[in-house]
Amino acid sequence: MKEGIHPKYQKARVTCVCGETFETGSTKKELRVEICSKCHPFYTGSQRVVETGGRADKFRKKYGLK
Repeated sequence: MKEGIHPKYQKARVTCVCGETFETGSTKKELRVEICSKCHPFYTGSQRVVETGGRADKFRKKYGLK
């Protein structure tokens, strides 16, 4: 690797809109994110699973097939 062309890798503080902060490694000192693992619906379990029929089910329903 060439010397002097790569950015310095350092500790970075990540701040979420929900107020959660944590440290990670990055080339920037501070990162601001809109969603993190504390407030994301997939990780918190508040995500609703919607049962929607596929294209085949939609076709069967449209033409009255079983």
